[in-house]
Amino acid sequence: MSAIARHQPEPATQEVLAGLVERVTFHNSDNGFCVLRAKARGHRDLVTVIGHAAIISAGEWITATGEWITDHTHGQQFKAHFLRASAPTSIDGIEKYLGSGMIRGIGPVYARKMVQAFGEKVFDIIEAQPERLREVTGIGIFRARRITDAWAEQKIIREIMVFLHSNGVGTARSVRIYKTYGTDAIQIMTENPYRLARDIRGIGFKTADAIAMRLGIEKTAMIRVRAGISYALTEAMDEGHCGLPTEQLTPLAVDLLEVDQELVRTALDLELAERIVVADTVAQTPCIFLGGLYRAEQIIAERIFCLGKGKLPWSHIDPDKALPWIERKTGLALAESQIAAIRLALTSKILVVTGGPGVGKTTIVNSILRILAAKGVNLLLCAPTGRAAKRMAEATGFEAKTIHRLLEVDPKAGGFKRGSDNRLECDLLVVDETSMVDVMLMQALLKAIPDDAALLIVGDIEQLPSVGPGQVLADIISSGAVSVVRLTEVFRQAAKSQIITNAHKINQGMIPDLGKPDGDSDFYFVQADDPEAAVPKIVELVKNRIPLRFGLDPIRDIQVLCPMNRGGVGARSLNIQLQAALNPAGDRKVERFGWTFAPGDKIMQIENDYDKEVYNGDIGYIDDVELDDAELIATFDGRKVTYGFGELDTLVPAYAATIHKSQGSEYPAIVIPVLTQHYPMLQRNLLYTGVTRGKRLVVLVGQKKAIAIAVRNVSGRRRWSKLNEWLGSKSISESEVLNEKQEWQSADR
Repeated sequence: MSAIARHQPEPATQEVLAGLVERVTFHNSDNGFCVLRAKARGHRDLVTVIGHAAIISAGEWITATGEWITDHTHGQQFKAHFLRASAPTSIDGIEKYLGSGMIRGIGPVYARKMVQAFGEKVFDIIEAQPERLREVTGIGIFRARRITDAWAEQKIIREIMVFLHSNGVGTARSVRIYKTYGTDAIQIMTENPYRLARDIRGIGFKTADAIAMRLGIEKTAMIRVRAGISYALTEAMDEGHCGLPTEQLTPLAVDLLEVDQELVRTALDLELAERIVVADTVAQTPCIFLGGLYRAEQIIAERIFCLGKGKLPWSHIDPDKALPWIERKTGLALAESQIAAIRLALTSKILVVTGGPGVGKTTIVNSILRILAAKGVNLLLCAPTGRAAKRMAEATGFEAKTIHRLLEVDPKAGGFKRGSDNRLECDLLVVDETSMVDVMLMQALLKAIPDDAALLIVGDIEQLPSVGPGQVLADIISSGAVSVVRLTEVFRQAAKSQIITNAHKINQGMIPDLGKPDGDSDFYFVQADDPEAAVPKIVELVKNRIPLRFGLDPIRDIQVLCPMNRGGVGARSLNIQLQAALNPAGDRKVERFGWTFAPGDKIMQIENDYDKEVYNGDIGYIDDVELDDAELIATFDGRKVTYGFGELDTLVPAYAATIHKSQGSEYPAIVIPVLTQHYPMLQRNLLYTGVTRGKRLVVLVGQKKAIAIAVRNVSGRRRWSKLNEWLGSKSISESEVLNEKQEWQSADR
């Protein structure tokens, strides 16, 4: 099934409506959404039509496929899934069209003059005999040229839309394709429809493949098989891999494409020859990597070697004086392990500090920052998510930014303004929650660090690796290429928290304490033997029991975290149940892409949007749904963000989320369902990551057996990456790093 079919489910009964556009009430040129008033066949009164069109004007003839809906404010409307517009043929329609402002250089006055001069032949005159336009009083050489140029542009857009519609592309995505490729859209799609999957959000390989089939591209065409190899590797990337063993990739591509193995091997050779993919080994296993990821891992290793070679950016600091000074300033008595870590940090160009909750990471980082700040060292702090950056700022008292904001996202160019040719200005860069940072983001960050700056990497190695490809923190630590401080001692005050105590038990392979606590606690277990019992218990906990007992807001303070998306107790299903219980939708709502969105809903962004400056995993709250303007307004970290209804495929309700998506975030209270139905995802680091997201309260709901399975399962899924080997090799030969500038630009893309 194509992505179009998945995202735009159409009702069984489709109607066709045809008529003349009397007025364009609203048109958003960015996403094509429009509200039209039309004189339709078979209807005495004007009808309202809502849909998408790249361009639309009064006077045009439209043919729309869709169904009638009733809006609580605006009454009956025709909701078009496909909307095709063509130039008008009646005198009245022609005058309306020309006078609408659609054609630059013509307003209502000139429209009337042109119709009076040429009648129904006016369009033919513009196209075939443009010099005759000067017969109309007031139209000179310059105005005539503007009219003919604008007409040609409109004609191209119409041809593109007709071409896309005839090949099964819905209007909303057609607008997106036109916005991406402009007037070259037909040529690009005809030559290589598989570029759509690479270039355009919301169009995957399967959709591009369906379009290619309509265009007559054979199943065995080399262009298709080559695209399928990249698709298979992209799917692996979504599982965290930078590449795949060749013996896994080939059968995967054969199954996906339903073609002969020899054909896949030939296509793979061509992809390798053009360096779109790269062959190498990981622990002597032959692998194939996506070129950009392969080069990104090389760049990370190169930059770490380069940074590590330089001298410290600050003059010598005597730890015997600095340590007593910081103890006086903070009023804290530092433990031996903390003292050793701070001593090492003051003399290290690159240092990694890793450890679980309650082991003093924040105290160490704070002490280092305050000592260096007192010496005038220029500091920059960053973290992968907005929530993590905010927590870091609150804990240290220094400004902290998301990595994306620090690197200054450049939406137009599709990258960052900060990089190898425009470095950050700092003596020390501190990166927190580094377990979350994937290969592409880490290489962008390291390219932007000045060669003479120092780097402090902070993170919990026992947490889940990044959602994106690679395992950067784990590879850096295991390589032995840089100094590492491993903190294991849980401090006495932290040990009073059952959340912290049980998190460390889980990490050590011990079952957490699931008994009924004596008195108050911050960690509870609620028995539920199957999904049917678990779901109502979770809803009751979130809606009533936790808010009443702990005084927490059920939407803003309590987060349900699931091992997986699928299943009766997965994030998808629980979102529907919790949304209905906590924020039932009223009249002001919009239904798109399988979800309902209404004011008050908690939502999550599920992919990076550099224009809006919201990123994968960010949580926001819906302020309003503007039905007239077809817009949704939400707040993310105090900032208003507006979405067109056609863009809502980047949002999902966030009453429940996967543990993977919660990385870098903390919540006052969390509820985690753990049942044997989650078996494929029951792993120690998953449960540990989930439990450590809770600040004041953690409630596990489910079966003791499932918790035991998770605690015992340390296997996890191996991630195929080569960074550990690059770092372990101590140097990368010039033959491996080709032309550095060219490779860096390629990795950016």
